[in-house]
Amino acid sequence: MQSSPLITAQSLSDLLAREGANVLLCDCRHDLVDTGLGARVYAESHLPGAVFVSVDRQLSAAKSGSNGRHPLPAVEVFAQTLASMGVNDSTIIVAYDNTGGQYAARLWWMSRWAGHANVVVLDGGLNAWLKAGFSVTTDVPAAKSHGNFIRKPSLTKSVTMQDVRTGLANPDRLILDARPFDRFQGQNETLDPKAGHIPGSVSRPTPGNLNPDGTFKDAATLRAEFSTLLGQHTPDQLVASCGSGIAACHLLLSMQIAGLPGGALYGGSWSEWSAQPDAPIELGVGRQIQ
Repeated sequence: MQSSPLITAQSLSDLLAREGANVLLCDCRHDLVDTGLGARVYAESHLPGAVFVSVDRQLSAAKSGSNGRHPLPAVEVFAQTLASMGVNDSTIIVAYDNTGGQYAARLWWMSRWAGHANVVVLDGGLNAWLKAGFSVTTDVPAAKSHGNFIRKPSLTKSVTMQDVRTGLANPDRLILDARPFDRFQGQNETLDPKAGHIPGSVSRPTPGNLNPDGTFKDAATLRAEFSTLLGQHTPDQLVASCGSGIAACHLLLSMQIAGLPGGALYGGSWSEWSAQPDAPIELGVGRQIQ
């Protein structure tokens, strides 16, 4: 069992040498605009033994036009997806990308959502692996045998759009939005049908969780920063949101690193919220925690 949600490049190399057959290494690279980029860059090079995991196909359900850009599949369906990838109860899932863990965090969160605790994110992603002097390859590993993993009690929480709407009048609810600040304010919206944010939200763009080299800030720094954002709220009163339920997982991963677990994911996020004709919208800098 991994004690931290992160793993360094050196520790990953050691882990693969020690028990590689029990590790599922997942390349989660993706781009929200160029959705085929992940598969292309995986074909060009990836960590030895890594399989490609599609954000659009394996980490999302079908879109209806009103359920967001990356709707969560049923948790039972995702548990079956993990088993089809070879996951057993003892499997260590390691997720990485090249964007500071944004997409890897989605796999981390969803694995825990399905009840699989043994999952980590490569701190610094592909860049950290290369910087440490480790090799990459174009070889595609043979598919693993179907695993025995079945859904277990969830290790994290999620809320629906209706939950969020009902909670708008609750002063104990705190919505943290991971999108860039300009989009949060209602400016430069290019991905979703309407601009703005869910009323009462607080802005926390995901780059704020990272060091300049793309690794996560240390636990003490993240704890101090998130404690300021929480104010008088407790972590279990927090709902993480973003554009489509991807970057919000980065917030929840960062809070886990900080020792502040308990927040919930709003999987539909702004892309679902803004697709509802009667959903209230707020513009500007948003809620400020005193």
